[in-house]
Amino acid sequence: MRKKILNRRSFFLFLPVLLVLIDQLTKIWARSVLKGGKVIVLIPKTLQFQYLENRGAAWGMLQGRLSILSFVTVFLLILFLWLSFRVPEGRRFIPIYLVFLFIIAGAVGNLIDRIVFGYVTDFIYFSLINFPIFNVADIYVTCSVIVLVILVLFVYTDDELSFIPFFGTQKPKDNPDESAS
Repeated sequence: MRKKILNRRSFFLFLPVLLVLIDQLTKIWARSVLKGGKVIVLIPKTLQFQYLENRGAAWGMLQGRLSILSFVTVFLLILFLWLSFRVPEGRRFIPIYLVFLFIIAGAVGNLIDRIVFGYVTDFIYFSLINFPIFNVADIYVTCSVIVLVILVLFVYTDDELSFIPFFGTQKPKDNPDESAS
């Protein structure tokens, strides 16, 4: 049983590495192809690739505040790493575990850019709604936070979320048969 748990954890620990690699490869592509001002239109008047060096956070907030953004990112990264190790074993908790891993991957992907370049490489632009330009790591974080809210509100009980501080009063049971003992 212990070996099975280690294999699952090993697989899931590989996932953020793969996700960060995908994010970084797309950013390398964007810097090499789009940096000179080239725009690639995928769907006219809707979706395009357009290079942007974002020296702030989402929607350009906190421009030029690299140290603050890096500190907040490292803090959140540590928090979600800690939470991911506290997720109970069992199939029921795989969705929340995956959400944490995607958030970690997105945070690491953008943190790498901030440390190496002093900015985050953004290149996906929804011109139809004039949405701020973003990247793959942003997709990981945004979609994961939405799914996390759905999971917390509609899927898990407070007791099941007791591994997260301020949720529930007892630890969730890995095996429903344990309640009989």
